[in-house]
Amino acid sequence: MKSFCYRILCGFCLGISVFAPGISGSIMAIILGIYDKIIDITSNPLKNLKNNIKFVFPMGIGATISLVLFVLVFSYLFETYEKATYLLFIGLIAGNLPMIFKEANKSKFSWLYLIGAIAAFACAFTMGVLSKSITDIQQTTGQYSLIYLALCGAVAGFAALIPGMSISMILIVMGVYSYLIEAAKSIDIVIITVVGTAFTVAMILSSRLIKFIFKRFCGMANNMVLGFLVGSIGGIACIIPTSGSNLIGLLMLIIGLAVSLLFVFLGKKVSID
Repeated sequence: MKSFCYRILCGFCLGISVFAPGISGSIMAIILGIYDKIIDITSNPLKNLKNNIKFVFPMGIGATISLVLFVLVFSYLFETYEKATYLLFIGLIAGNLPMIFKEANKSKFSWLYLIGAIAAFACAFTMGVLSKSITDIQQTTGQYSLIYLALCGAVAGFAALIPGMSISMILIVMGVYSYLIEAAKSIDIVIITVVGTAFTVAMILSSRLIKFIFKRFCGMANNMVLGFLVGSIGGIACIIPTSGSNLIGLLMLIIGLAVSLLFVFLGKKVSID
């Protein structure tokens, strides 16, 4: 019973990582001591299927509770304090930079690593800038293409198991975060199914590849994650509304940094122990 309740808590915490940009689901899983188990399940979900379902089911309960709570919270924040909410997200992402920078520096300097980091930065920044145009199109047509939403879900699924990467950060950079929050709030079955299916399939298909890349090309991978995080901050900064309280925005930025750094600290403590 204790194990069942703990996995509900794990699911709830992983749900937080889905909705809070900058809170990496992988780091959260490491803190909770379930990262390796999740990698094993996603890389071969049909192996020991019964045990996998027993492990995942209570986590699904916790994630659902988290879903309901945070959809309501972030929907309210976007409606009431949009500028401050984006600054909160920037703080959450920025708090991961020292940890990722330290991981990247563990590898001997290589110009290839620098090129990889710059390419990842350019990719994230460009996506952030283009997301403004994508959002404008959505506001004109009233909705996003299901193909584009599926692509966003697939990219988020690929990033889900990468240490330091955040699912919601990807969705913000691709310009669909607030739209999906509203879709979840209104229980839009079609959108939820399309994005959820693309996310799940991409995560399962990419789990072994990610595990291999971080084992075989750790230096390049960490440098590219670092570049992507910095580029994401720049991309999000480009779409922050000009209207709104600067004081509340500054406060939210500080809160975001504090929360993110707290999770990084907890991750270090767990990995040391």
